[in-house]
Amino acid sequence: MNALRIASTGMAAQQTRVDTIANNIANMSTTAYAPRRAAFADLLYRQEVTPGAVSSRTGTIVPGGIQMGLGVRTAAVTADRVQGTLTNTGGDLDVAIEGRGFFDVELPSGETAYTRDGRFSIDPNGVLVNPEGFPISGGIVVPEDARAVTISADGEVFAEIAGQAPTQIGTLNLFIFANDKGLEALGGNLFRETEASGTAAGGVAGLDGAGFLRQGYLEDSGVDVVGEIADLIEAQRGYELNSKVLTAADEMYAAATRIR
Repeated sequence: MNALRIASTGMAAQQTRVDTIANNIANMSTTAYAPRRAAFADLLYRQEVTPGAVSSRTGTIVPGGIQMGLGVRTAAVTADRVQGTLTNTGGDLDVAIEGRGFFDVELPSGETAYTRDGRFSIDPNGVLVNPEGFPISGGIVVPEDARAVTISADGEVFAEIAGQAPTQIGTLNLFIFANDKGLEALGGNLFRETEASGTAAGGVAGLDGAGFLRQGYLEDSGVDVVGEIADLIEAQRGYELNSKVLTAADEMYAAATRIR
């Protein structure tokens, strides 16, 4: 009887699900956060009698066989890329993406990371940076005497200087991936491309489904709190049911050892 081991895999799976839900709820206010979903798959089966096997000398075929399941495993925990609600902040340097695209950010190592968090600011050198202080790739420098910064829907960045016409100082590029669920999460709302995600493509807002930019807006977290609470209750019940199977199997083993 493998019930003890099978029930333990069920409890581990539900624990993974609860961990995932807890992370989603913790990030219910994180800008542009994509909620995670845990997916599960059954384990290998012990084939006591293989379906289609010959069961007698007369050539009778077993229609169903005997296939004993050995439990469950976590198959994946992936991001659910849903468009979050765009909230008006009124900030000149707050930018939301209305579409599939990602901004590109230069890390201190020289690598490029990607993000949908458009809470930009200006560092002491006038460079446009993300909330972690990393500059936007390409380096956009805002003049000291700029009164305001304007960002168009297609990513062009203009500085308004007293007595002059608006001057373009750079472009916010947007990139898309063949499989954005395959991006590696780095924390800080940053992602790195992988073999699973494919190479970043595009570079221009408004083309190839990258989306458009909305200045003065930020994208809210995609977490549905009500749905997460419902999933949490379901996962808790699943954990309790597996623990009951564990208890029942233990009692059956105890009964077997008392037989004389």
